[in-house]
Amino acid sequence: MRDVPFLIGLTGSIGMGKSTTAAMFADLGVPIWDADNAVHRLYDTGGAAVEPIRVIYPEAVVDGAVCREVLKQWIANDVSALGQIEQVVHPLVAADRAEFIGQAQADIVLLDIPLLFETGTSEMVDAVVVVTVPPAVQRDRVMAREGMTTEQFEAIVAKQMPDAEKRKRADYVIETTSLEQAKAQVQTVLQQIKRQIDA
Repeated sequence: MRDVPFLIGLTGSIGMGKSTTAAMFADLGVPIWDADNAVHRLYDTGGAAVEPIRVIYPEAVVDGAVCREVLKQWIANDVSALGQIEQVVHPLVAADRAEFIGQAQADIVLLDIPLLFETGTSEMVDAVVVVTVPPAVQRDRVMAREGMTTEQFEAIVAKQMPDAEKRKRADYVIETTSLEQAKAQVQTVLQQIKRQIDA
């Protein structure tokens, strides 16, 4: 057992199959820390972000929890809002992640982070895995989600680093067009990392 686990950063644009791929790593015994889940916990009743958010924008706290819809409205109406929210949330997310890594009884830990490159978190991991599919498959998957509009999809993609750039920066790329293909690639990635650890 290593003193510090080998950290895999898993990322990919919307609709690329990141959650499915993370579950495949979990099935093979790798502990998963999910950035989105961490934010949900922080925003939930009793979460560490509730009081600091209340201080900067009281309207955002509804029934003891942070309301994401109110935050979205605030961000849409105030250019300074996102920066203020990030100042509160980023350190709390980092603390949650550090606690998870510290408690993990494993040689390898996977960090599932949608904005891995955009937030600079890619600097702290030992290997980056990027999930990808062709643009047409991505669009079909995302547009199949309930309530998704073309405008929303395009706005989300515009905010994310282009898929080609992510693939260029990756240590491993996993194509998720088919589940069988993705599973085989996950197994290969893990085998290569285990060999690297044991070397």
